[in-house]
Amino acid sequence: MGNRMDVVDFWVRSWTNDDLPGARRLLRPDVETEWNLDAPVDDEELLQVLHRIAAFADTVTVVARTDAVDGSALIYDLVGPFGTARLVEFLGVEDQEINEIRHVYDVTAIDRYFPGLYAN
Repeated sequence: MGNRMDVVDFWVRSWTNDDLPGARRLLRPDVETEWNLDAPVDDEELLQVLHRIAAFADTVTVVARTDAVDGSALIYDLVGPFGTARLVEFLGVEDQEINEIRHVYDVTAIDRYFPGLYAN
């Protein structure tokens, strides 16, 4: 991949199309993960939640994106059968790999429109 933005583009395309192997390939083995959901998170759990979103949502759309030297911030609309929730994603990119993922979910909307999304 050519540059940081190619990595971000590939990440977005992979997880929103439920291509977990593609998304996983971009993650550094020691990737830092963090989210505001009431459950522990590591890269595998984060990928599983993204898989559930991709499988359950009618559409997942990037509604805003800001690129920086070391990554991107993205806002997604997660449109489900009963309503729309938002996800803000911060990606850190270094050496053509994602070294940091931070997710901020609209937890009220997630619990309402995507029930059980992060329950183990």
